[in-house]
Amino acid sequence: MRSAKPTGKFSLGMFTLTIIFLYMPLVILVAYSFNNSKMMAWNGFSLRWYNELFFSSENLWHSFWNSAVIAVTSASVSTVIGTLGAIGLYWYNFKFKKAISVAAFIPMLIPEIIIGVSLLIFFAGIKLQLSLFTIFLAHTTFNIPFVLMVVMARLEEFDFTIIEAAYDLGAGELQALSKVILPAAFPGVISGFLIAVTLSLEDFVITFFVSGPGSSTLPLHIYSMIRFGVSPVINALSVVVIAGTVVLAALSRNVVKYMFQK
Repeated sequence: MRSAKPTGKFSLGMFTLTIIFLYMPLVILVAYSFNNSKMMAWNGFSLRWYNELFFSSENLWHSFWNSAVIAVTSASVSTVIGTLGAIGLYWYNFKFKKAISVAAFIPMLIPEIIIGVSLLIFFAGIKLQLSLFTIFLAHTTFNIPFVLMVVMARLEEFDFTIIEAAYDLGAGELQALSKVILPAAFPGVISGFLIAVTLSLEDFVITFFVSGPGSSTLPLHIYSMIRFGVSPVINALSVVVIAGTVVLAALSRNVVKYMFQK
């Protein structure tokens, strides 16, 4: 007697509900960025808020560019440090290796408000004036563990007999690092960089504690606007950011494919 095969209808239904739950707010946001009214009631299609975004929102764009610069620079530095740290922890054997590995991931488990307060106390202790630079240092600090985790996950799948083969062929340590390990870990490096950029762009709590006068980022600027009501201009900016994120993700995927084909 044949056993009935699972139809998968329940799994498909749950998947569909999850996708709707995740993307419906984005669909609504995109739709209302073209709404002619400030209210939630639909009042006709209009590019009014995009026009205001690009031609009458200097402070908003200033905050956006602050966020973008900090995100790219902090992600770049944290990616370099996190990648080298992951390779060092996975490749070398040294005393207290396990303790250091555990300590490296602890910042991921600590609430952001604790990290923000501790960084504020540290900056005050060394008498470092709060500015965009302190935001950059804070974002680099909390991004390193995430990059470290992603790159180490990639290295877990790496066959280290390839390195032994490279040594047998006369490669030195730097050659093995640059021509074998880094190319193999490159997808993890790119993923870690994109995660770091995303975490930096959306961070509010830590940034709130370590920012100074004139160093507003986009999340801080939006928070200050909430007290007077959120303008639909934010909807338009969100659509632009979403479009840029999709383009960046597509480009990074093509770069990884090109690297492997090459």
